[in-house]
Amino acid sequence: MIKDMLFWKNANKIKTIPKLVKKSHSELTIVAHRGASGYAPENTMASFEEALKLKADYLELDIQMTKDGELVVIHDQTVDRTTNGTGEVREYTYEKLMELDAGAWFHKKFIGQRIPTLEEVIETFKGKIGFLIEVKNPVIYPNLVKKMGEVLKKCKVECPQNHEVIVQSFDFEWLETFHKDLPQIPLGLLVKYRIHGVSMVQVREWSSLVQYINPNKALITKKLIKQIHSYNIKVMPYTVRDKKSIKSLIDANVDGIITDFPDYFFD
Repeated sequence: MIKDMLFWKNANKIKTIPKLVKKSHSELTIVAHRGASGYAPENTMASFEEALKLKADYLELDIQMTKDGELVVIHDQTVDRTTNGTGEVREYTYEKLMELDAGAWFHKKFIGQRIPTLEEVIETFKGKIGFLIEVKNPVIYPNLVKKMGEVLKKCKVECPQNHEVIVQSFDFEWLETFHKDLPQIPLGLLVKYRIHGVSMVQVREWSSLVQYINPNKALITKKLIKQIHSYNIKVMPYTVRDKKSIKSLIDANVDGIITDFPDYFFD
């Protein structure tokens, strides 16, 4: 298989997680990070299709907003790294953004992949797999909460069953604002690595709002997971790119794992 070669070349509250794909070996929830981004260009339809084939439970995807208010699926604030264009996403109209190639940077066989819209991804994969939607840079996008609401309602997922849609962000305050408008959507708080770890005071505060706390995998300890679980909150750390990390995370009793390689769990 070409996965390793390609990857290294391109270097309120029902608290359950659905098992959209049952796994005989484990109850672990497998989240495909930007799709199966170890095998296909991140946040493209090709990457999402591959994640579905590899039996992931969720697609993790990132949201930015165009100049004319379209929610599009791309990780970075700029298009430079993952397309043949340059500049900030918010400076592009949707029409101009669609002219960019989002696949060639990864491998020539993906030439022609485009930046999809959030609506396109949900409508294509709804009912087949769950969605873990990460909102990027929310403070720079006016009316983002309203736009999110419009798309989720149009796609009829504003009241998701069994957490088929989860919205996550590093920005706790933005999640609070989002929750006021769309209280039925389960929320996840992303937590960056911090040298002093995560305190019980922080977990207690976060538990008032979110159903998921998703930390950098370097923060994971059995003690932290036990503390978070004491508030009936799930934990899905990011981002696993090697098989060696899997065992220690499972031993720590995480509920899911966000990974570039969804099939690493089926060996």
